[in-house]
Amino acid sequence: MFNSQRILIVVACTAAVFAVPSVHAAATCKTFNAPTTPAADFIEHGNGTVTHKSTGLIWKSCPEGLSGPQCGEGKALSADWQTALSAPAATQGFAGFSDWRLPNIKELQSIVEISCSAPSVNETIFPKTPADWFWSSTSLAVAATDAWGVNFGTGYVFPKTKQAPYGFVRLVRGGSGSSDFDLTSGAKSGK
Repeated sequence: MFNSQRILIVVACTAAVFAVPSVHAAATCKTFNAPTTPAADFIEHGNGTVTHKSTGLIWKSCPEGLSGPQCGEGKALSADWQTALSAPAATQGFAGFSDWRLPNIKELQSIVEISCSAPSVNETIFPKTPADWFWSSTSLAVAATDAWGVNFGTGYVFPKTKQAPYGFVRLVRGGSGSSDFDLTSGAKSGK
Protein backbone atom coordinates (compact mmCIF):
# COMPACT_ATOMS: atom_id res chain seq x y z
CA MET A 1 0.00 0.00 0.00
CA PHE A 2 1.32 3.48 -0.83
CA ASN A 3 2.10 5.87 2.01
CA SER A 4 -0.49 8.38 0.75
CA GLN A 5 -3.16 5.67 0.89
CA ARG A 6 -2.13 4.81 4.46
CA ILE A 7 -2.36 8.47 5.41
CA LEU A 8 -5.86 8.74 3.93
CA ILE A 9 -6.97 5.63 5.79
CA VAL A 10 -5.58 6.99 9.07
CA VAL A 11 -7.25 10.36 8.43
CA ALA A 12 -10.58 8.69 7.65
CA CYS A 13 -10.41 6.54 10.77
CA THR A 14 -9.43 9.52 12.92
CA ALA A 15 -12.31 11.55 11.48
CA ALA A 16 -14.75 8.80 12.37
CA VAL A 17 -13.45 8.68 15.94
CA PHE A 18 -13.67 12.44 16.40
CA ALA A 19 -17.04 12.94 14.68
CA VAL A 20 -19.21 15.32 16.69
CA PRO A 21 -22.97 15.66 16.28
CA SER A 22 -24.03 18.96 14.72
CA VAL A 23 -26.63 19.71 17.40
CA HIS A 24 -25.82 23.20 18.64
CA ALA A 25 -24.79 23.58 22.25
CA ALA A 26 -22.53 26.09 23.92
CA ALA A 27 -18.84 25.57 23.30
CA THR A 28 -16.57 24.24 26.00
CA CYS A 29 -13.65 26.66 26.38
CA LYS A 30 -10.52 26.23 28.49
CA THR A 31 -9.22 29.33 30.19
CA PHE A 32 -5.68 27.97 30.48
CA ASN A 33 -5.30 28.29 26.69
CA ALA A 34 -4.94 31.81 25.36
CA PRO A 35 -7.70 32.51 22.82
CA THR A 36 -6.53 32.38 19.20
CA THR A 37 -9.51 34.35 17.85
CA PRO A 38 -10.57 36.79 20.60
CA ALA A 39 -13.47 39.12 19.83
CA ALA A 40 -11.04 42.06 19.92
CA ASP A 41 -9.41 40.64 16.75
CA PHE A 42 -12.62 41.25 14.77
CA ILE A 43 -14.60 44.28 13.63
CA GLU A 44 -18.34 43.66 13.62
CA HIS A 45 -20.07 45.71 10.92
CA GLY A 46 -23.69 45.28 12.08
CA ASN A 47 -24.74 43.85 8.70
CA GLY A 48 -24.00 40.15 9.23
CA THR A 49 -20.29 40.49 8.45
CA VAL A 50 -17.08 40.70 10.45
CA THR A 51 -13.54 41.64 9.46
CA HIS A 52 -10.69 39.62 10.91
CA LYS A 53 -8.12 42.34 11.63
CA SER A 54 -5.05 40.10 11.34
CA THR A 55 -5.98 38.72 7.90
CA GLY A 56 -8.15 41.48 6.44
CA LEU A 57 -10.71 38.86 5.41
CA ILE A 58 -14.41 39.71 5.69
CA TRP A 59 -16.54 36.76 6.85
CA LYS A 60 -20.27 36.22 6.92
CA SER A 61 -21.12 35.84 10.61
CA CYS A 62 -23.68 33.12 9.97
CA PRO A 63 -23.15 29.80 8.20
CA GLU A 64 -25.05 29.64 4.91
CA GLY A 65 -28.73 29.00 5.46
CA LEU A 66 -28.85 30.89 8.77
CA SER A 67 -29.59 34.59 9.12
CA GLY A 68 -30.90 37.23 11.47
CA PRO A 69 -29.68 38.39 14.83
CA GLN A 70 -27.43 35.75 16.38
CA CYS A 71 -28.03 33.58 13.26
CA GLY A 72 -31.31 32.41 14.77
CA GLU A 73 -33.36 32.10 11.58
CA GLY A 74 -33.34 29.27 9.05
CA LYS A 75 -31.43 26.01 8.85
CA ALA A 76 -27.69 25.70 8.17
CA LEU A 77 -26.94 24.47 4.64
CA SER A 78 -25.30 21.05 4.55
CA ALA A 79 -24.32 19.97 1.04
CA ASP A 80 -21.73 18.33 -1.19
CA TRP A 81 -18.61 20.21 -2.31
CA GLN A 82 -19.94 21.32 -5.71
CA THR A 83 -23.03 22.82 -4.07
CA ALA A 84 -20.79 24.51 -1.49
CA LEU A 85 -18.73 26.05 -4.32
CA SER A 86 -21.97 27.32 -5.90
CA ALA A 87 -23.33 28.81 -2.66
CA PRO A 88 -21.81 32.28 -3.23
CA ALA A 89 -24.01 32.78 -6.32
CA ALA A 90 -27.09 32.84 -4.10
CA THR A 91 -25.59 35.46 -1.78
CA GLN A 92 -24.29 37.99 -4.28
CA GLY A 93 -25.23 41.42 -3.04
CA PHE A 94 -25.22 40.35 0.63
CA ALA A 95 -24.09 43.34 2.71
CA GLY A 96 -23.50 45.20 -0.58
CA PHE A 97 -20.78 42.84 -1.91
CA SER A 98 -20.74 40.60 -4.96
CA ASP A 99 -17.46 38.74 -4.41
CA TRP A 100 -18.38 36.15 -1.74
CA ARG A 101 -16.57 32.83 -2.11
CA LEU A 102 -15.80 29.57 -0.36
CA PRO A 103 -12.59 30.07 1.69
CA ASN A 104 -9.44 28.10 1.03
CA ILE A 105 -8.31 25.73 3.79
CA LYS A 106 -5.79 28.15 5.31
CA GLU A 107 -8.39 30.91 5.50
CA LEU A 108 -10.99 28.61 7.06
CA GLN A 109 -8.44 27.31 9.57
CA SER A 110 -7.61 30.91 10.57
CA ILE A 111 -10.96 31.25 12.42
CA VAL A 112 -10.59 28.05 14.48
CA GLU A 113 -10.57 28.85 18.19
CA ILE A 114 -8.20 26.28 19.69
CA SER A 115 -9.21 27.01 23.30
CA CYS A 116 -12.79 25.87 22.58
CA SER A 117 -14.49 22.73 21.32
CA ALA A 118 -17.95 21.80 20.10
CA PRO A 119 -17.73 24.27 18.37
CA SER A 120 -14.09 25.31 18.00
CA VAL A 121 -14.94 28.89 17.07
CA ASN A 122 -15.52 32.22 18.81
CA GLU A 123 -19.29 32.05 19.26
CA THR A 124 -19.56 35.77 19.96
CA ILE A 125 -18.29 36.44 16.44
CA PHE A 126 -19.69 33.33 14.69
CA PRO A 127 -22.93 32.38 16.53
CA LYS A 128 -24.78 29.12 15.89
CA THR A 129 -21.80 27.51 14.16
CA PRO A 130 -22.55 23.78 13.89
CA ALA A 131 -19.95 21.68 15.71
CA ASP A 132 -19.35 19.79 12.50
CA TRP A 133 -17.45 19.72 9.23
CA PHE A 134 -17.17 22.79 6.92
CA TRP A 135 -16.00 22.73 3.29
CA SER A 136 -13.05 24.69 1.93
CA SER A 137 -12.34 25.37 -1.74
CA THR A 138 -9.02 23.50 -1.51
CA SER A 139 -8.76 20.13 -3.27
CA LEU A 140 -6.50 17.44 -1.86
CA ALA A 141 -3.28 17.34 -3.93
CA VAL A 142 -2.97 13.53 -3.91
CA ALA A 143 -6.67 12.87 -4.61
CA ALA A 144 -8.55 15.44 -6.68
CA THR A 145 -11.79 13.68 -5.72
CA ASP A 146 -11.36 14.97 -2.14
CA ALA A 147 -11.37 18.44 -0.58
CA TRP A 148 -10.00 19.80 2.68
CA GLY A 149 -12.24 21.07 5.44
CA VAL A 150 -12.38 21.92 9.12
CA ASN A 151 -14.39 20.04 11.71
CA PHE A 152 -15.55 22.86 13.98
CA GLY A 153 -16.48 20.28 16.60
CA THR A 154 -12.82 19.55 17.25
CA GLY A 155 -10.91 22.15 15.22
CA TYR A 156 -9.19 19.39 13.22
CA VAL A 157 -8.45 19.80 9.52
CA PHE A 158 -8.93 16.76 7.27
CA PRO A 159 -10.16 15.88 3.77
CA LYS A 160 -13.24 14.01 2.63
CA THR A 161 -14.71 13.03 -0.71
CA LYS A 162 -16.28 15.88 -2.65
CA GLN A 163 -19.28 13.61 -3.27
CA ALA A 164 -20.16 13.46 0.45
CA PRO A 165 -23.66 14.94 0.69
CA TYR A 166 -22.93 16.83 3.89
CA GLY A 167 -20.65 19.66 4.86
CA PHE A 168 -21.50 23.12 6.11
CA VAL A 169 -20.62 26.36 4.34
CA ARG A 170 -19.24 29.69 5.60
CA LEU A 171 -18.41 32.37 3.03
CA VAL A 172 -15.64 34.94 2.93
CA ARG A 173 -14.54 37.83 0.76
CA GLY A 174 -11.28 39.68 0.32
CA GLY A 175 -7.86 38.21 -0.16
CA SER A 176 -7.14 36.28 -3.31
CA GLY A 177 -8.55 32.86 -2.46
CA SER A 178 -5.21 31.37 -3.48
CA SER A 179 -2.56 29.71 -1.36
CA ASP A 180 -0.50 32.85 -0.64
CA PHE A 181 -2.12 33.18 2.78
CA ASP A 182 0.39 32.61 5.61
CA LEU A 183 -1.54 30.96 8.44
CA THR A 184 1.31 31.28 10.92
CA SER A 185 1.44 35.06 10.69
CA GLY A 186 -2.19 35.61 9.78
CA ALA A 187 -1.21 37.67 6.76
CA LYS A 188 -0.67 37.28 3.07
CA SER A 189 2.86 36.53 2.00
CA GLY A 190 4.77 39.07 -0.06
CA LYS A 191 4.10 37.53 -3.47
